[in-house]
Amino acid sequence: SNSPLYSQTPPTSSANFYEATSSSESDIPGAVASQSVPAAATADSTAPAGYVLPGGYLLGAAQTFSGSNSRAPPVQWLVENYEGAEGVSLPRCTLYYHYLLHCQEQKLEPVNAASFGKLIRSVFLGLRTRRLGTRGNSKYHYYGLRIKSDVFQRYSVHHLIPLLTTEASRPLPEFGEIDLQDRALPEGVLLEHLRAFQSLYREHCEAVMDVMINLQFTLVETLWKSFWRFSQNSDTESLNLHNESEKRLPKACLVMLCKFEPVLRWTKECDNLLYQTLVEILIPDVLRPIPSALTQAIRNFAKSLESWLTGAMMNIPEEMVRIKVVCVNSFSQTLRRYTSLNHLAQAARAVLQNSAQINQMLSDLNRVDFTNVQEQASWVCQCDDVMVQRLEQDFKVTLQQQNSLEQWALWLDSVVTQVLKPFENNPAALPKAAKTFLLNWSFYSSMVIRDLTLRSAASFGSFHLIRLLYDEYMYYLIEHRVAQAKGETPIAVMGEVHKSCRENKNVLFCDTHFVAFPVFQHSEET
Repeated sequence: SNSPLYSQTPPTSSANFYEATSSSESDIPGAVASQSVPAAATADSTAPAGYVLPGGYLLGAAQTFSGSNSRAPPVQWLVENYEGAEGVSLPRCTLYYHYLLHCQEQKLEPVNAASFGKLIRSVFLGLRTRRLGTRGNSKYHYYGLRIKSDVFQRYSVHHLIPLLTTEASRPLPEFGEIDLQDRALPEGVLLEHLRAFQSLYREHCEAVMDVMINLQFTLVETLWKSFWRFSQNSDTESLNLHNESEKRLPKACLVMLCKFEPVLRWTKECDNLLYQTLVEILIPDVLRPIPSALTQAIRNFAKSLESWLTGAMMNIPEEMVRIKVVCVNSFSQTLRRYTSLNHLAQAARAVLQNSAQINQMLSDLNRVDFTNVQEQASWVCQCDDVMVQRLEQDFKVTLQQQNSLEQWALWLDSVVTQVLKPFENNPAALPKAAKTFLLNWSFYSSMVIRDLTLRSAASFGSFHLIRLLYDEYMYYLIEHRVAQAKGETPIAVMGEVHKSCRENKNVLFCDTHFVAFPVFQHSEET
C-alpha cells in the first residue's frame, strides 16, 4: 500500500487552521506566499511540526535558532543519528521530517530547510544529492548517507514509519487514445501533429505530478506557461525549451488542435485523471491528521490555480481555456473542501475523545423532542418514519458507546449504503436520490440543532461541530457513490456540478448529476 506524505499521528487538539501570520522567508509568491502557521498545535501535541517545500520554505515552523549555540543542536543530532555509507541513499525530505520530529519532542526551534541542508553538507563532507525514480515518481535523495541502526531503539515504531518507506506516490494513470470519431483533422494539421500533442501532453502531466509529489507547488505555474508557450522573458533556457516544443508541435498546429472537439474531450479526460490522482496523493484519507501547515499550503495553492492557468493560456483559444478552467476549478474546490473536512475531523476528534463532553451531549440529546422534530421535518422531507427513528436510535447508541471518529465514519457510510441500496442497480436514478437524501439529512439535522439551541443546551457547541463534520462527510461519501455509479472520477462529477452552477449562479438546485449546494463552507478569506 502507498505510504503517506506526512505523519498520521492524531493531534491532541485542533490547530489554528484558518489564521496565519505573514512570513518573509517563503519562496511561494502571490497568494501562497503570505501564509505561515505555528509549528505545532499545542505544546503536548504529537502532530508533526511541519513539512518542507523544497527550496527552503519550511511549513509550520520558525525559521532560525536564536542564541550563540544555535547550530550545536542540529549538528549534534545529525552525528548521533546518521552516518556516511557508500552505495545507499535517503530521501532528503524524509531526513528533514525526522529532524522536525526531534525538534518537536525536545521543544526546540528548528532551522529552515536551506540552513539544514548546509549543516548536513558541513557534517558529512562530500555528500551528493541525486534525483532518483522515474518521472512522476522521483525524489531528491542524499547519496552516501544512512540512518544509524540504534536510532530504531530510541524512537517509537510509529514515528519511524515514514523513515522506513518512501513518500506516497503512484504512477500517473494511462491516458486513452484521442477518439477522432471519423472526423477530419483541422486544415494544416497532420496525424503526426496529433500524436505529438498526445506525447507532449502526457509528458506535461507527468511533470506536473512530479512537482506536486515533491510539494513544489509554485512550479505548476511554470510548467503551464512552458506547455502553452507563454513567455515574457528571453532567457536561453526558456527559448531552448520553446524551440524544442516548436520542433515537435508548431504553435500554429497547437492552436488549431485547441479548437478540435476530439482533442478538447481527450484533454478534459486527462485532466480529470491527473487531478483525481493528485488529490488522492495529497489527501489519501480525509479523516487522517495532516500537518496544519501543509493543509494551509494546499489551500493557498488551490486559491492560486485558476489565475495561474488563465495567465499561462492568454494566447490559447477560448474553447480549450474553458475546458481547462472547469477541470482546475473542480481540483481547486476539492482540495479546499477536503482540507476543511480534515480540519473539522481533527477538531471533532478531540470532542469525541472527551468523556465528559460526550455524556453532556447524550444528556442534552435525550431532552430533544424528536416527535415534534419529525412532524415538522416530514412535511418538507417526507422521510420514512421508521428509518428516521432507527437513525435516531443508532446515533444515540453510537454516542453512548463513545466511539472513535473512525467508528462514526463507518456508521455514516452504512447510512449512505442503506439509503442508496434501492438504487444500486439503477445508476441513472442514484444521483437524484443522493441529492434528495443530502437535502433531507441537512434539513433534519438543522431541526435538531434548532431544538438544542432553543433549550440552551450546554453541549450546543459540540453538537454544532459534530453536525458540520457529519454534513460534510456525508457530502464526501455521496459524491464518491455518485461517481462510482457513473463510472467517473469524483473530480469529473464535481466538475460538471461547478460548470452548471457557474452558468446558473445563485441556483440552489442544479439540474446536473449531483446536488451542488455547500453543506458548509469556511470563510473564503482563508
